[in-house]
Amino acid sequence: AQELLYQLTALLEQELRCQPNASGLRLIESAHDNGLRMTASLRDFEVKDLLSLTQFFGFHTETFSLAVNYLDRFVSKMKVQPKHLGCVGLSCFYLAVKASEEERNVPLATDLVRISQYRFTVSDMMRMEKIISEKLSFKVKATTAFQFLQLYHSLIHENLSCERRKCLNFERLETQLKACHCRLVFSKAKPSILALSVLALEIEEQKLLELTEALEFLQLHSKINSRDLTFWKELVLKCLTEYSSSKCSKPNGQKLKWIVSRRTARQLKRSYYRITHLPTIPETSS
Repeated sequence: AQELLYQLTALLEQELRCQPNASGLRLIESAHDNGLRMTASLRDFEVKDLLSLTQFFGFHTETFSLAVNYLDRFVSKMKVQPKHLGCVGLSCFYLAVKASEEERNVPLATDLVRISQYRFTVSDMMRMEKIISEKLSFKVKATTAFQFLQLYHSLIHENLSCERRKCLNFERLETQLKACHCRLVFSKAKPSILALSVLALEIEEQKLLELTEALEFLQLHSKINSRDLTFWKELVLKCLTEYSSSKCSKPNGQKLKWIVSRRTARQLKRSYYRITHLPTIPETSS
């Protein structure tokens, strides 16, 4: 536990160094959908596409969280036109894959462009990768909400009995965080606050009263005030409630299946076809 606290302290010291530009995010939120400017809805659609790709290739949640971080940092700093957003998004995704996944699991750029169904070339993506890396000052090791969620969960899990541990399922927490990443508003929150909000809300939902003291300790250690935590918890609850409704569009990996030719299919690994669908949120505990 002491080692985990050291890791948490290190993350807390680093989290503000690789955050999106707050004023840039506000400009995106206030932009009108006229086809000329980047908007929140366009950004959210792009992130859902990146989540579909993450599921399609079987990549880790950290890879997705990192790709969202790159994307938000770039679009909050640069004036990205809607027609270039797909290239920006996929380039951020590929940078995250190469930074986070094992080298043997990194797909060829040609396969990635083809499967994603975008109408730009590999050369276009390589040029965009270079631009993004330069604008992000080559800071590819960013601190993400997923890293905080992992640490918070590991620290608090020890306070539960073996029977109760199944009530705080980490895969469910991951799914909730992914849903939040698909909304631009959560990019304005510090990664630590977003992660703790997801965890705190789940603890309340599952009525794990024995974790109250441990949760308060994490909040104090992370220097998160109660007002901010309450504010973001309410937004997370609203997001997850809307996500669980039938009206909410969810990432769809099925649309990626048909584009793979026989030649490409032979080059891809079998795991690429294991498309994991996001479960409905919220779920009842088993």
